[in-house]
Amino acid sequence: MKHLPATRINRHPASRGVADNLPLVSSVDSTQISLVLAARNPQELACFYGNLLGSSPRVGLSQNHWLVSLGGTLNLEIYRPSRKRSFPVQGRTLSLCLRQKSIEDPLSSLQMLLDESLRLGASLLELPRSEFFGAEAWITDPEGNAVLLMVPAISRSDSP
Repeated sequence: MKHLPATRINRHPASRGVADNLPLVSSVDSTQISLVLAARNPQELACFYGNLLGSSPRVGLSQNHWLVSLGGTLNLEIYRPSRKRSFPVQGRTLSLCLRQKSIEDPLSSLQMLLDESLRLGASLLELPRSEFFGAEAWITDPEGNAVLLMVPAISRSDSP
């Protein structure tokens, strides 16, 4: 099967009037999809899922953030929500995460991703905010599903 290069799409019937997909196509290379799961004890829950799936959990952005590989580039990200926020209600503890590559100014990059998401029909659930690991915002997709938009900051050890 031959794969064709991405091209500009004009007025796809399902696009709800979106003129083209060029901004989305250009950002695909820098965005990963993962599942995020809020937990009161992330390490313990990561070990549970790691053992269940035969995968070794590893520390993510902090001791309150753990990753369990689901195969390929897909990860289950288990985290303890910031103490500045209330714990998510049951049923909203598992969500899709759109995570961009680490950059020096994560809030600006997040704002661009958020603006594009809203333009495409998403709704804002929680305002964008800076955290020690970068920036994040919660949205709902056009069908009301919660989605986390996240842009990590470049850590000092990642810098050249």
